[in-house]
Amino acid sequence: MAGRYKSDLKWSDVTPKTDWLNRRQIMAGAGALGLGAIAGPALAAFDPVPSAFSTDEEPNSFEDITSYNNFYEFGTGKEDPKRNAGALVSEPWSVEIGGLVDKPGNYDFDDLLAGQTLEERIYRFRCVEAWSSVVPWVGFELKDLLDRVGVQPGAKYVAFETAVQPQAMVGVQRGVFDFPYLEGLRMDEAMHPLTILAVGVYDEPMPNQKGAPIRLVVPWKYGFKSIKSIVRITLTEEQPVASWNRAQPREYGFYSNVNPERDHPRWSQATERRIGQGLFARRIPTLMFNGYGDEVASMYAGMDLINEFF
Repeated sequence: MAGRYKSDLKWSDVTPKTDWLNRRQIMAGAGALGLGAIAGPALAAFDPVPSAFSTDEEPNSFEDITSYNNFYEFGTGKEDPKRNAGALVSEPWSVEIGGLVDKPGNYDFDDLLAGQTLEERIYRFRCVEAWSSVVPWVGFELKDLLDRVGVQPGAKYVAFETAVQPQAMVGVQRGVFDFPYLEGLRMDEAMHPLTILAVGVYDEPMPNQKGAPIRLVVPWKYGFKSIKSIVRITLTEEQPVASWNRAQPREYGFYSNVNPERDHPRWSQATERRIGQGLFARRIPTLMFNGYGDEVASMYAGMDLINEFF
């Protein structure tokens, strides 16, 4: 990851000195969660501001949110990530930003947060597997980061890559997937104000099994497919490869999850199960764009979301 560019940039190289000197100070320490190494030097506690984009639905419990996850680097079962992700090394952490940007470089975790106002975003979170939850994420808009590194005119997509730590990740050791894990967004999806980079949940640092220290959240589009533990962001003119589309092209496409009227080849997406309510709880109707249609439907106007879905 390191060494591709001539220097590792600081936000002091990108933004006015007064902005980065006044950046949010996040207190040190990470032992309170008992969930393994969590990125620092920041993150034992922070005080995010509420967001107008939050739903008023009741969030799932912290236990629900952190116990039922897809993170194949740590195993294929829903409980495997919590069981195995304590080995993730998330400090120090940096993200390489490259491609069609004005200021490419390796940005360390503190510098990614420099000048950002962290918000609590309570989002509906739905998976194409037909389960859902409501999660109080803590993060900031991806647009803010992309604006700071400078998006070049030719950039049409944003590609993301998850860390690969073979010694820490039992799924990588077992070869359960073709790693590194890759995902992508169209530029308009990436720049939408609902799209955030999350660094916490329930006012706590991001647990390892959820994608510490920094992950993507796109509430109308991705659930289990969301990129976690991000180490690389690349702006490109070409649509990026997505891992699940490469592995199962009939089942998971670039627009997976946006249209519940398009059934998965192996199950219906018309209803979903809210985690934490038991396997036999009443299923609830699945909403188009996960209920965010008023905000995002215009981006897909004219598209055939039945045939282009996968």
